[in-house]
Amino acid sequence: MTRVALSLAFIVMLVAPALAQAPPASTPTRVRGTVEKLDGQNLAVKTREGPVVTVALAPNFTVNGVVKKDLADIKESDYVGVASTKGTDGKLHALEVLIFPEAMRGTGEGHFPWDVQPESLMTNAAVAGVAAAPTGRTLKLAYKGQKSEIVVGPDAPIVTFQPADGSLLKPGATVFITAQKQPDGTLAAARVTAEKDGIKPPM
Repeated sequence: MTRVALSLAFIVMLVAPALAQAPPASTPTRVRGTVEKLDGQNLAVKTREGPVVTVALAPNFTVNGVVKKDLADIKESDYVGVASTKGTDGKLHALEVLIFPEAMRGTGEGHFPWDVQPESLMTNAAVAGVAAAPTGRTLKLAYKGQKSEIVVGPDAPIVTFQPADGSLLKPGATVFITAQKQPDGTLAAARVTAEKDGIKPPM
């Protein structure tokens, strides 16, 4: 074996165990429910499925309050997140629309399965156009070189986020959290989306 080959083999021997011992990437877990209590950094949530789960919040966790918007507030070039489902007409119909604050532009860009209800989808994209529809409006969305059209009816909740604090995390408040499942099965999160002034997270 040549000196170069021996050197490469030695490097592989050093690196392989390190790769094998690297912890697996944490799994995102969406938590929807109402606050039971906030105890220090631990947020207990009664989930929509029934059980109470505890989410360990980061020391510098942030809270987004949910603020109501209207269909007329959606403008071309806005960055939005639209949960939708396919209607009997074969078109995608919005279940809710989130107008992202400008600072969150680009968050989760794409079109992928969602779990707000069975067979729902989520599209995070820029608004490329807004057109009239028989009821409501049709949003033309652009993401990663692709396009989708989603009909937004007059009853679809439309919201945005507003910076808030832990005072919103009071018992009974509705919350939405994208938590990370840790190797030991516990949940951790750095951000909570919370009900504000009676406006609940629809996502």
